[in-house]
Amino acid sequence: MKILITGHKGFIGQNLTFYLQDNFELSGYEWQDDFLPEVEGFDWVIHLGAISATTETDVDKVMLQNYEFSKWLYHQCNTKGVNFQYASSASVYGTNTDFNEDAPKQPQSPYAYSKYLFDRWVWQQQKHNIVVQGLRYFNVFGPFEDHKIDMMSPVSKFIKQAKETGTITLFENSNNYKRDFVSVKDICEIHLQLLSNKKPGLFNAGTGGTTSFQTVAEVIAKKYNAKINYVAMPNKLKGQYQEYTCADIKKLSTVTSGIKFETVEEYINERTD
Repeated sequence: MKILITGHKGFIGQNLTFYLQDNFELSGYEWQDDFLPEVEGFDWVIHLGAISATTETDVDKVMLQNYEFSKWLYHQCNTKGVNFQYASSASVYGTNTDFNEDAPKQPQSPYAYSKYLFDRWVWQQQKHNIVVQGLRYFNVFGPFEDHKIDMMSPVSKFIKQAKETGTITLFENSNNYKRDFVSVKDICEIHLQLLSNKKPGLFNAGTGGTTSFQTVAEVIAKKYNAKINYVAMPNKLKGQYQEYTCADIKKLSTVTSGIKFETVEEYINERTD
């Protein structure tokens, strides 16, 4: 089976490429203004490529790469009979606390809004000639995040701080900030199972549980003998910061099986660096 992965050099793209490469024939594509990918001849396109920075303020740029390009790519796949898997984001839920796939959406940034618009658009199409699968990622963590810098998951960011400076910087009241942290390894397994069973739909990709930022920092501080320094949340994040996320995975559970989700603590304690 031949698969084209867009964004294959990104965090999840690199992990997914390593996860699938022994069993599938893979090709990769990274965004270029003057070059669009040819999808004919592939069995699947896995569309991960996007501007993923929630702080990106160039709305036109975000809409071009995250929304318009996604629509173009879907049309290419639908016309040429290539199944289409794509990455969405839990950021579409915003500050809401209902995380069912059909719950109200409240995107708080251009990135989140672009993901919401494409979700909405693709599932309003009257007929798919192909299998279409959307994965609404929650807070993914794991290897190959370093290039994301400020956009790294808190897990990777705290590890980097602990190892390099001996101090983890944490927002005040972080015991109240809880997220559904999901290992990129488990995200890759979800992708693989959906490729295999070809079940169409839009699915939350998370664990169904939460861990506070405070707990994550404490586990990492203990592992690397680091301190925790508390700071106030910057103004640019106030009003759009998700204090709580927890995937409703009832729908996901109907199309996947046997996934024992790795916890943050297991991931940290198994590291040998």
